[in-house]
Amino acid sequence: MLKRSVFVESIPAILWGPPSGDVYIFVHGKMSRKEDAEAFARIAADKKHQVISFDLPGHGERKTGKAECTVQDGVHDLSIIGDFVKHKWNNVSLFGCSLGAYFSLAAYQDLEFAKCLFLSPILDMEHLIKNTMKLFNVSEESLKEKGEIPTPTGDTLSWQYYAYVKEHPILKWENKTHILYGSNDNLTERSIVDDFSTRFHVDLEVLENGEHHFHTREQLEFLDKWLRRNA
Repeated sequence: MLKRSVFVESIPAILWGPPSGDVYIFVHGKMSRKEDAEAFARIAADKKHQVISFDLPGHGERKTGKAECTVQDGVHDLSIIGDFVKHKWNNVSLFGCSLGAYFSLAAYQDLEFAKCLFLSPILDMEHLIKNTMKLFNVSEESLKEKGEIPTPTGDTLSWQYYAYVKEHPILKWENKTHILYGSNDNLTERSIVDDFSTRFHVDLEVLENGEHHFHTREQLEFLDKWLRRNA
């Protein structure tokens, strides 16, 4: 697979595939990295698309950097990548996985894409944070007072993050979009996916008994077929 390491400003990235006028921005999820775009890049290359993937803050080559994987820093970086890409390719598409899909929705509401593919997307971050707060008996008042509260899962609840999410709801998404969702997704409820798909006229495909993280042989085979059909 042809690939080339590049920097977009200070963001480490990989450009996959031979030169083309068409490109996908690949936004990975939590605990992932830019190299994980390879399988998707091979499928995209078969359809004459290049792919640009990059490390989100706190991931890959940026684990030791100052930036954290907050929605604020994520939106900042995705905006840099978006500006870079739209001046170099004729047609730009988007792939977002999990947290990467949410960052994409937050950053790219005013950008026009040829096509968007979302795998196990987080579509309502406010609801997800509220669920986490409820699980660990954290009130809005205590979170606001303390600023940050660590949880037993290793994640930290942040008032700054939560306040940003509340102040920036996803109200606009006008791009042709396909979503692949597992019916046993433990981060995004089916009702949220259905509501989003109806509001924004999204093509939704559901893998029964699929999970948030597609990792079994059956799930990966289903994902491969879905990508080849829709990319």
